[in-house]
Amino acid sequence: KGNRPTLLGRNWLKHLKLNWAKIFTIKQTEAAFHKNLEQILSKHDSLFKEEFGSIKGLKATITVNSDAKPIFHKPRPLPYALKEPVEKELERMEHYGIVSPVKYSSWAAPIVVVPKKDKTIRLCGDYKVTVNRCIEPEPYPLPNVEDLFATLAGGKYFSKIDLSNAYQQLELDPDSKPFLTINTHKGLFQYQRLPFGVSTAPAIFQHAMDQILQGIDHVVCFLDDILITGSTVEKHLALLDKVLSKLKASGVRVKLSKCHFLQESVEYLGYRIDAQGLHPTETKLTAIVNAPSPSNVSELRSFLGLLNYYGRFLPNLSTLLQPLHELLQKDTKWAWSAECEKAFQDAKQRLTNSKWLAHYDPSKPLRLACDASPYGVGAVISHILPNGEEHPIAFASRTLTQTERNYAQIEREALSIIFGVKKFHKYLYGRKFSLVTDHKPLLAILGPKSAIPTLAALRMQRWALLLLAYDYDIIYRRSQDHGNADALSRLPCPYTTDVHDESVIFQVSFAEELPISCKDIAAATSRDPLLAKVWDFTSKGWPNYNSDKILKPYFEKRDELSIDQGCLLWGIRVVIPPKYRQRLLHELHEGHPGVNRMKARARGYLWWPGLDQDIGIFVSQCTACASVQNQPPTAPLHPWTWATSPWERIHIDYAEINQQTFLVVIDSYSKWLEVLPTKTSTSEKTITLLRNLFASYGLPKELVSDNGPQFTSQEFQYFLQQNGIRHKLTPPYHPASNGAAERAVQTFKKAWMKHSVASESARTTGELRLCRFLFNYRNTPHSVTESTPAELFLKRHLRSRLDLLKPSLADTVEKHQKQQVRAHNSSRQRNKDFYPGDKVLVRDFRHSGRLWSPGTIYHRRGPLTYEVQIGNRHIHVHVEHLVPDKSVSPVPPSFSTIDFQVPVVPSQELPDANNPSNPTSATASEGERRYPIRARKPPDRLDL
Repeated sequence: KGNRPTLLGRNWLKHLKLNWAKIFTIKQTEAAFHKNLEQILSKHDSLFKEEFGSIKGLKATITVNSDAKPIFHKPRPLPYALKEPVEKELERMEHYGIVSPVKYSSWAAPIVVVPKKDKTIRLCGDYKVTVNRCIEPEPYPLPNVEDLFATLAGGKYFSKIDLSNAYQQLELDPDSKPFLTINTHKGLFQYQRLPFGVSTAPAIFQHAMDQILQGIDHVVCFLDDILITGSTVEKHLALLDKVLSKLKASGVRVKLSKCHFLQESVEYLGYRIDAQGLHPTETKLTAIVNAPSPSNVSELRSFLGLLNYYGRFLPNLSTLLQPLHELLQKDTKWAWSAECEKAFQDAKQRLTNSKWLAHYDPSKPLRLACDASPYGVGAVISHILPNGEEHPIAFASRTLTQTERNYAQIEREALSIIFGVKKFHKYLYGRKFSLVTDHKPLLAILGPKSAIPTLAALRMQRWALLLLAYDYDIIYRRSQDHGNADALSRLPCPYTTDVHDESVIFQVSFAEELPISCKDIAAATSRDPLLAKVWDFTSKGWPNYNSDKILKPYFEKRDELSIDQGCLLWGIRVVIPPKYRQRLLHELHEGHPGVNRMKARARGYLWWPGLDQDIGIFVSQCTACASVQNQPPTAPLHPWTWATSPWERIHIDYAEINQQTFLVVIDSYSKWLEVLPTKTSTSEKTITLLRNLFASYGLPKELVSDNGPQFTSQEFQYFLQQNGIRHKLTPPYHPASNGAAERAVQTFKKAWMKHSVASESARTTGELRLCRFLFNYRNTPHSVTESTPAELFLKRHLRSRLDLLKPSLADTVEKHQKQQVRAHNSSRQRNKDFYPGDKVLVRDFRHSGRLWSPGTIYHRRGPLTYEVQIGNRHIHVHVEHLVPDKSVSPVPPSFSTIDFQVPVVPSQELPDANNPSNPTSATASEGERRYPIRARKPPDRLDL
């Protein structure tokens, strides 16, 4: 005080580590900083509007499994007190375009009402009972928390941004909207934006936010929480302006009440973050400290889960909690002892007194300290400060397996180093660090300049090889000074790792089989009993007669066989012993040639009895060749069962001509055609058009269609069931099965094009052209029925046509069908019949390249259709898309030809026209005749 001498000078203040220089630093006033902040926020004031944002250029896609079946749940009953808030929330969401009402949906999830802190509610669909069961997982990963915190290194100022209605700022694509329909007491509502509750929503939204913020350093984003840091106020405000500009350009909206700007400390992802590093938050600390003693296993699990969230702050927590973990073991009776209570209270106290963890900084030196005890290993990674202090970044420990506890002490110490290096690989790899151990022999064994220990245990050699990938210096520290890692090893985490046979593979190489030479053939020939006998006969002479069937192929070629360098030759072709036949078949099939090309190639080099047959079998069993083979023979025609009355069975399909859509309906009995123009081809529109037809002509018994989505939807199936109409679906990718509708579509398209060309000068409308086409078609005799559709359908003649004779319709149609079958089958090979359990190859239309997939016949659904099992799914397949799978079973032995005796009908003598009363002739004729005797009237003769 005054002019009295100083008690502590600057040197003493320096030794006391007091930051006295900070007192004399002149900073810019906080008012100026906040003025700059207000200017930035005012510049981007549109971000903070109370409205729903809409992210530009990105849409959310929900993908479900290909075999997923729609799930529809009725609405759950609501308490009367919640009905009004729910209705208001639905009105608000509908007003902002978040949801829209729909009349029908094959998917529907009940709603879950979640109260919010501001006494409002949030509506979510309970998608875990519907679409979440069959949704395809989103491959985009959520960010690792450690990676996020590593990005904050060097930051002193922080700003936290919270998005408003985060997921619902991302629009859904049209195909995904039906999956996310909710069922309420006010009806069905379809989400137009990405809702909460969808299992893939976090990954989808994280991907969108990463795309928006990519390229900006010192910014981290976890879902809808964005954290910005900076080493100075100026840098931080510049980054903040850049981030807000990106969000504004993308159409995002931010909730201002939850944002914090230009702070020296913020709470983020459950931690308090400042310039020093990470700290536990006061809220969670209070919850842990005030937690009562657990009374059952469930409560204990909850407490340990909350405590383990801050396990990185507590290096010796695992052993302290050992009595508590023993209560969680199977078949352990619950007994809360004094030891458990002491561990419970000590854990809470240690967490309250825990130190902070430093941010990972790439510019600061790293040190990894490792140690081992008889029952655990531990590691601590730290930054080395300029004054030599170590600031921990993270702790890790684990208990040893029963096998590892039998290691020698030196091996356990080496194991602790390997554990620490693997645990903190992301921090250590690619940069220099120092490795600290209290076991001095490891300096010579695992030192960076030491040779691989050839006389040490194999695991030590593997570990030394593994450490070659890292750049480190190894340091010895006495156990007294090695307390941080030593405590971790003696107080390890309670979990253990699975016992594996450790192996490290540094190089894998494959050596192909060496080519077969003539010496190999000669050696194998001499060792094969049959060929050795043939070789002996060829060199010494063949007998004149051979009774051995096995020698027959060689005996027939005995004059052409010769011996050269110990090999048997047939002409210029080498006779191959059985040992090498399969390998040479693979050699001949290199490049996957067909049977004929493979035979042609073999004829210039080799031979054995049955070579051609073996080549055919080998090619037929080649999976690669079978997967891209040609289409099997066309199946024989199998006509539909003939309808007995008009409108009994109808065939329907959609036709598109010049961006116009028409529903084509044809009656199977009369060929009566209906063509209905429409703007859309949805199930709802299809039902409306069919309902109008049914109002005029009645309900059919059967409806045939292809597998279009409008015909297979739950809505369409329900419509047919309610009206008692059987629905038959044709096999996928086989339009010929619905030939009536396909032919009607082709006829209509050609006629429409002709009418369009002919009507250009007449300037007729499309409606008039359609009426003219239908009028002419219905009054023209059909090639199958030979009657006009109007005559058979309306049972009367139309005024514009002359009466036509009505033939026997069934006989006429049957005759034409038989003619078509004969014409179709005359030049085609008949398809093979399959039986349940047969292995087949199925034409796979999901992939390009005309591939075939293996499957198993489940059962026969019709004359030409089968149900086939492929993996875990069953599909409906036409016989033209099936071929036998010869690759899964050996070729069956050849069957002997079965002789069938055909009865011979003796020739008959015709009765003598001049002697009709001959009894012998008449009796013989009547006994052998297979058709009725025609009554013959004698001719009236003119007697002159």
